[in-house]
Amino acid sequence: MPPEPDISGLNTSRRYNQWLGGKDNYSAERESTATIVSVLPNMMAAAREGRAVVLRAVRHLVADRGIRQILDVGAGRPLSPNVHEVAQSENPASRIVYVDNDALVGVQHRGTTVSGSDGVTEFVDGDLLDVERLLADEQLRAVIDFSQPVAVLLGSVLHLIDDDQRAHDAVRALIAALAPGSYVVIVHGTFDTLPSEVQSKVRALIATGEHGVYRARSRDEVAAFLDGLEVIEPGIVSSVEWQPGEETTTSVADAMCWVAVARVP
Repeated sequence: MPPEPDISGLNTSRRYNQWLGGKDNYSAERESTATIVSVLPNMMAAAREGRAVVLRAVRHLVADRGIRQILDVGAGRPLSPNVHEVAQSENPASRIVYVDNDALVGVQHRGTTVSGSDGVTEFVDGDLLDVERLLADEQLRAVIDFSQPVAVLLGSVLHLIDDDQRAHDAVRALIAALAPGSYVVIVHGTFDTLPSEVQSKVRALIATGEHGVYRARSRDEVAAFLDGLEVIEPGIVSSVEWQPGEETTTSVADAMCWVAVARVP
């Protein structure tokens, strides 16, 4: 039997799912969201822009840069269209592994992500902060060939790690495992674009500890994760500036997000 959800307190994965339009949330998540939105009215729109740019990056990497393998770390609860649907619509032979440390996320992915006749879609229990164990996982290695280029997706996950050293160590370890020609996609929350008075209010809200970890980083701090890589055009930009689509309607200020896609030389 799958584990029963613990609805006694806030679950940030469920809250993020709520922001993206999902239904898998409870009173704790809804109450937290109401408080956050009172300070940041466009938070849910910003989350959706962050998700949309991940899918645009996936489409670009598969359709235009020949990527056939994708590792989505911190995948969160599945919503359609999901990464494998976008990738395999461009190349049915694409191989995708979703990774998350939430057992219920794993149950949901395994129930909804089915491999096609040509490609492979899999879920692996894992944690960005335990990269050595993740990279050694036999199930992961059965799908992803690290001697060939891989796209690693770090979509809206690094800002959930407040320890800068651990975050950088994890990203460096992942990059070290990648073949030349691989790509790293980072979607990261920021307060750079907000007025100073709004920044003060939201930092005070985070400091209460009642709404989970949120480590917003500056553009320079995001760039530091990509030292030694080749950031492709248009560079480190807002989520609404990275190959914007028809769905892109949020302003740079309200998107509160830096995005970069970088190639391993």
